[in-house]
Amino acid sequence: MDSRYEVVIGLEVHVQLTTKTKIFCGCSKDFGQEPNSQTCPVCLGLPGALPVLNKQVVEYAIKTGLATNHQIAPRSIFARKNYFYPDLPKGYQISQFELPICEHGWLNIETEELGKKKVGITRIHMEEDAGKLIHSDGNSSAVDLNRACTPLLEVVSEPDMRSADEAIAYLKQLHQIVMYLGVCDGNLEEGSFRCDANVSVRLWGQKELGTRAELKNLNSFRFIKQAIEYEVERQIDVIDDGGKVVQETRLFDADAGTTRSMRGKEEAHDYRYFPDPDLVPLVVDHAWVERVRAELPELPEAKLQRYQDELGLTEYDAGVISSERAVAEYFEALVGLHNNAKICANWVMGELSRALNENDIAIADCPVTPDLLAGILNRIADNTISGKIAKKVFEEIWQSGKTADQVIEEKGLKQVTDTGAIEAILDEIIAANQSQFEELKGGKEKLMGFFVGQVMKASKGKANPGMVNQLMQKKLKG
Repeated sequence: MDSRYEVVIGLEVHVQLTTKTKIFCGCSKDFGQEPNSQTCPVCLGLPGALPVLNKQVVEYAIKTGLATNHQIAPRSIFARKNYFYPDLPKGYQISQFELPICEHGWLNIETEELGKKKVGITRIHMEEDAGKLIHSDGNSSAVDLNRACTPLLEVVSEPDMRSADEAIAYLKQLHQIVMYLGVCDGNLEEGSFRCDANVSVRLWGQKELGTRAELKNLNSFRFIKQAIEYEVERQIDVIDDGGKVVQETRLFDADAGTTRSMRGKEEAHDYRYFPDPDLVPLVVDHAWVERVRAELPELPEAKLQRYQDELGLTEYDAGVISSERAVAEYFEALVGLHNNAKICANWVMGELSRALNENDIAIADCPVTPDLLAGILNRIADNTISGKIAKKVFEEIWQSGKTADQVIEEKGLKQVTDTGAIEAILDEIIAANQSQFEELKGGKEKLMGFFVGQVMKASKGKANPGMVNQLMQKKLKG
């Protein structure tokens, strides 16, 4: 990045909502169904068909607005955004323009290089999605209108971001929030959460914004970062070569890692917005807003802070645990059953996470429930089993669904805490390895691990490691 230039980035994020039906009709919006099987006269734009607003979409808009510090408009209006494209059956898109439902919001982000920063959000508005064009290898395209009329929230940021890293931090924060709220499934590959990036550069100290390019076709955080970084360098090269950056829409080619021109960028007046005559103004009273506010879950930023302040977790551990709502809920249920939050966090981030990843299972479907895992941790705490044996118990519970006590009893895994029995094993090990024992007494401390390991092996992992260490110290002093 050329230090003479400052990058300016604004993001437009389309959040596809998890309602069962579309925004203005009763058609299902399930992904992956037979093309054009989830349509009706309303979403096909047939003459005489009238839209009816889905109340759940409004609830989700209010919820998202409150979670991102917006003012909720008591009165908002739907508008027609006019343009012609084969995937837009009505010839216009129902959206909001002059009076959106949410305005003047913000999010806190944090990057390693610049620390914490507030990013403004201009607005959130409701709109319907277009259909989808499917291009063949030849010269023809097919249109699938299943997606037409699917409910979206468009989240429009201020041009407050100054690097690709800041843009990704903002997107991940917004993605986390809509997932926590349950208003979006967050699937980037299926287009449930998709982003257009407006990117421009200007000389440091220059007040007016540079000419921007809008980047489309961005369906992963990695590609968004690559596209922004490439576009910044492209614009700087254009300016340094004496040219002018053209305001346009550009597509990102993930294979080549480059952007290419798609079309000239439209301005708002190009869409000839006007209020939709088929939809009356939307009125949201104070009581409705406050009811939704009362139903908001604890959001990730607040949860992360509480885990540090009340449970004593490190910032890193708290961040990992709070990153997904389902993981946080599992962890909190576990802490309610076993009061050592650090141990609970270690197991959730360690053994549990490993097993979930290896088996490609979501935590909601985990066979080791919080009460079953708490049973393992409680047996570690009372010295019934060691941490090493606990992993074997975990694997058995994963397969069988039995409790820790049942597995320990059936498999004979109870830890040996009888000092006499452990000392007898230790004496045999020392007798068989007298020269190593003398070296240990002479100061070769690395051999301590050898003797402890031999005792654990001889006891099939059942000896209490703490007791083994204590007895070894006693032998060395004797």
